Amino acid sequence: MSSAAPTLSLPGDPPGGRRAAWVWGIGVAVYFVAIIFRTSLGVAGLDAADRFDVNASALSTFSILQLLVYAGMQIPVGLMVDRLGTKKVLTIGAVLFTVGQLGFALAPSYGMALAARALLGCGDAMTFISVLRLGSRWFPARRGPLIGQVAALFGMAGNLVSTLFIARALHSYGWTTTFVGSSLAGVVVLVLLLLFLKDHPEGHEPPPAEHAGASYVRRQIAAAWREPGTRLGMWVHFTTQFPAMVFLLLWGMPFLVEAQELSRGTAGTLLTLVVLSNMVVGLVYGQIVARHHEARAPIALGTVATTALLWASAIFYPAEHTPMWLLVVLCLVLGACGPASMIGFDFARPANPPERQGTASGIVNMGGFIASMTTLFAVGVLLDATGDNYRVAFASVFVLEALGVTQILRLRRRTALRERDHHVVSRVEAVHVPA
Repeated sequence: MSSAAPTLSLPGDPPGGRRAAWVWGIGVAVYFVAIIFRTSLGVAGLDAADRFDVNASALSTFSILQLLVYAGMQIPVGLMVDRLGTKKVLTIGAVLFTVGQLGFALAPSYGMALAARALLGCGDAMTFISVLRLGSRWFPARRGPLIGQVAALFGMAGNLVSTLFIARALHSYGWTTTFVGSSLAGVVVLVLLLLFLKDHPEGHEPPPAEHAGASYVRRQIAAAWREPGTRLGMWVHFTTQFPAMVFLLLWGMPFLVEAQELSRGTAGTLLTLVVLSNMVVGLVYGQIVARHHEARAPIALGTVATTALLWASAIFYPAEHTPMWLLVVLCLVLGACGPASMIGFDFARPANPPERQGTASGIVNMGGFIASMTTLFAVGVLLDATGDNYRVAFASVFVLEALGVTQILRLRRRTALRERDHHVVSRVEAVHVPA
């Protein structure tokens, strides 16, 4: 494999340009709002526990149910994107996550709040795969790694809004006003996408989709799964994403406030540091992977190793409280988890043809959210069982990291051989394309 990604446009590649950036930007705005809604519970966890009078296990159920719905929807959403197109799927998603956020604001009981988070998770599930598909329809294939990382960067900007503004609004205006007010952002992006978003540029229409049916669905899923690049991408996403997701989505704030005895303001600053680090590292990883495809696996594995080392150092520090400098370094390293998880899509993308990109992306995207959901549940149960011993509860992270690294190492060589074969075929086809 060459030391750099191919720079030639593939036959039929979309041209990109300003119009592509504008249309794609609308899709990214929808994803940005979805992330605000998804991560708003991360800064409201303690408030939610008081509002609904629940313990750690019940509190973790909010995020677990949301991620369960999200993960379970990934393959259906991928099939929907391949079949219906981006605009229709994003529209459905925006309606669902907006109604979910509004329902969470007004829920009078724990059960109603759970239902609202499930609805939010369903709408959220329809955004990222749609944005990836939109990017592949409007930009040349060689831009894929960078486009994916930039989309994730804007998602993390949504997380930044949660840590900076939602947390402060909760303190100043209360639960209902904060969540009702934030739901208006969903209405704004829904109007934008209905008015301006297009699935693809003129002259780059996809081939007509096959007649939908059970056999078509089975063929799409089976064909995507047979590709080792799809499976490797899923395990990369599984192994890299979840430590930061668990920290930001729910357990970071309680850990910093209850176990480390920091103020909420200081804890919020540390969570913000994770988000800022993510945004910087995302741009760096995107540029490296776009130029050097062989760096994908080393970056992913290096991120996992560094995360495990800092996670262990922080939770097993031989004192009652972890020193601030080590918490800061941990948060900086956790910021690399999201960008590393995006590398999973860069394994699946070249392994699958355009008409199967949504399905393959759905399989990849399941990985990290299954790992996050499992760890969120494990941490909640272990906290209740051990009397809020965060050292024991947070050690559950290492089990899933070990499983994921084993699978990455198993599939890495097989994927490299398969990509080499695809690259040779693509070069031969490109040479014989008529002028």
